[in-house]
Amino acid sequence: MKSFLIANPKGGSGKSTLATNLAGWLASQGHAVMLGDVDRQQSSRAWLALRPPTLPLIRAWDIEEGQPARPPKDTTHTVLDTPAGLHGKKLAQVLRAVEKVIVPLQPSLFDILATRDFLAALAEEKEVRKQHAFIAVVGNRVDARTRAAAELERFLADIGLPVLTCLRDTQNYVQAAAHGMSIFDLPPSKAVQDWQQWQPILDWVQA
Repeated sequence: MKSFLIANPKGGSGKSTLATNLAGWLASQGHAVMLGDVDRQQSSRAWLALRPPTLPLIRAWDIEEGQPARPPKDTTHTVLDTPAGLHGKKLAQVLRAVEKVIVPLQPSLFDILATRDFLAALAEEKEVRKQHAFIAVVGNRVDARTRAAAELERFLADIGLPVLTCLRDTQNYVQAAAHGMSIFDLPPSKAVQDWQQWQPILDWVQA
């Protein structure tokens, strides 16, 4: 089973957006996908509740009384959405359960500072020291015309981790999420630019 963790300690960095859209793409490829929240807010589970039954199926945790939550039987791919402030033993625990980590990062000073510290903490984790290349960064809600985008570009150039892509700030994500959809459920006429921006993420996920 292939497992992906979407993590950043900064609230509002776009973790749920990245997690739901990655799960949506994996499901569109015919995989048996579970989207799981490691977050009390359960944002991803709320999104799943809105998802039309006509779209490719994405499942949530199997939860039985007195038993730990686990992926449904026959799951081939899991995407884990995480809470703000994930650190310490909880971070170490989820790192042991995944193959790859994607860190979304918005172009703001506060996001950059919080993420810099998080990446430093990640580098100290045993699982990361063993396989450093399984972490990558994605710029999120980036308007290339802004000064903030230039600051983000400078930061990303120095971190020593793969920077897969920068996703534009568009209402496509907001409108799709409101209906339990991913951008990969939208028609090409509306979402082809976003699909193109996602391609480096999809290539890395499949590598």
